[in-house]
Amino acid sequence: MSAAPSPARRLYRYARPHRRDIVLATTCSVANKLFDLAPPGLIGAAIDVVVNGETSFIARLGVVDVMAQLWLLAALTLVIWVLESVFEYLYAVRWRNLAQTIQHELRMDAYAHTQELELAWFEDRSTGGLLAVLNDDINQLERFLDGGANELLQVGTTVVVVGAAFFALAPGVAGLAFLPVPFILWGSFRFQARIAPRYALVRERVGLLAGQLANNLGGIVTVKSFNAEAREVARIGELSRDYQQANRAAIRLSSAFSPLIRMVIVCGFVATLVYGGQLTQTGELAVGAYSVMVFLTQRLLWPLTRLGETVDLFQRAMASTRRVLDLLDTRATISSGPRVVPVHEVRGDIEFSDVRFAYDPRAPVLEGLSFRAPAGETTAIVGATGSGKSTVVKLLLRFYDPLSGSVRLDGHDLRELELRSLRAAIGLVSQDVFLFHGTVAENIAYGLPDATPEAIAEAARVAEAHDFIEALPSGYDTIVGERGQKLSGGQRQRLSLARAILTDPPILVLDEATSAVDNETEAAIQRSLARVSKDRTTLVIAHRLSTVRHAHRILVLDGGVVREVGRHEELMELDGIYARLRRIQTGDAAA
Repeated sequence: MSAAPSPARRLYRYARPHRRDIVLATTCSVANKLFDLAPPGLIGAAIDVVVNGETSFIARLGVVDVMAQLWLLAALTLVIWVLESVFEYLYAVRWRNLAQTIQHELRMDAYAHTQELELAWFEDRSTGGLLAVLNDDINQLERFLDGGANELLQVGTTVVVVGAAFFALAPGVAGLAFLPVPFILWGSFRFQARIAPRYALVRERVGLLAGQLANNLGGIVTVKSFNAEAREVARIGELSRDYQQANRAAIRLSSAFSPLIRMVIVCGFVATLVYGGQLTQTGELAVGAYSVMVFLTQRLLWPLTRLGETVDLFQRAMASTRRVLDLLDTRATISSGPRVVPVHEVRGDIEFSDVRFAYDPRAPVLEGLSFRAPAGETTAIVGATGSGKSTVVKLLLRFYDPLSGSVRLDGHDLRELELRSLRAAIGLVSQDVFLFHGTVAENIAYGLPDATPEAIAEAARVAEAHDFIEALPSGYDTIVGERGQKLSGGQRQRLSLARAILTDPPILVLDEATSAVDNETEAAIQRSLARVSKDRTTLVIAHRLSTVRHAHRILVLDGGVVREVGRHEELMELDGIYARLRRIQTGDAAA
């Protein structure tokens, strides 16, 4: 089994469309460093001119006059400093823009990919953990591309250029100057190998912390109502300490790298200083060349002291990159089918055939469920808690696929249909209403963003929501707050119904839509449903049996199968499960 490719290689493959920008940014970084390394050579040349005058190296090139040589060096210095500044500007702009571009694309690709993953994948993960990947991890990568990539390139350029200059001027001194480099490289690789798992643990811990923070903030009402503030502070404190400890373990190792490298570096510098000076004294090395080598040794070795910080930043970025790219590599288990069915062609005939399903293999939910909901009619599904009612909705929307059997729409297996066209044909009103932070109008028009104000208001009237909306401080422009917290449960439910009505779907699904509302709101919703369900396939999942008595047929689920089928009156006469549930709800259980 071959080893998985490194995060750096995976990132390069991902950034392949930006190869030209990477090459240009790299070229600017290298060019900047080349011009940055030129001044020591100019200093050495100037010393050579002052010491040797008309026999200097420049004189041998044809410029004999000493002042002319100095002016030539001054002009070259000016040009080199200008070019160094120009390329510094160019590499900064290019690397930073590239970092921003990759950051944006990676975040959008990762977020778009999560939208394609099945519901079961989300149910196994925390929202905060996903936010840590989509935000913090991608930002960590951006920080490295913003400066760390340029730093690595410039260190590499320095080693190559200075090495070539040293071996050209004095190979013996070059060997001493470069003596620390193998130890530095060996130490860097050892450091990477040891620090990588520590940063992976840091990213894992920050994901857990972010997940618990998101969970607590989302459930702040529950926290307050149970006086659990202190307990939750303690829980967050424990997770934050775990994150702190993971960071400390990484910090201890990363902080030791630079001082150790610095001690190795000083040996090379001292050796160059002493041995090069000795060669100069004996005449084996020119004074100008010695000056160049002393300055270049510093240019070579001192930047390596920052290598630890750069490698540290690189490892943090790679730990984050692995998490983001692992998310992108996650394959969806529910894939869209090839058949596109326009909404206006959907009749709405629904059929479950011997459907078996389980969230956990040890606890099956549906055991061979079979039923048909004819087009244009209202079919209600009732049963005790845990009988599988809401699972029917999830299978119909293809949030899950059955383990065996089939779910069909107008004779087509749902697995054959394109997911977008399937879900566009179904309007869902759920018990757990989710409203986005925004206006009332924006929430009603969520499924049809281009809807006119008149269409939005008409959908609200049909849902019997118009009157209470008009009474809000800003009417349809009232901000509902996160998750609609400024509205009552009944108001949120009627907005959810209006949202489904506006899209005018051929199939309307009501999943416990009135279970958490008062009698007045239930009556209003029932009046709305009587209007919108006419000649429309309507599937009503209900625990409160008073909401289904006018359905064309009622299916009673028990043990994952249909036990009873009929209209309200027929099921009451049958005196079975339905009749017993009805008596319990009306307070006549003893009858």
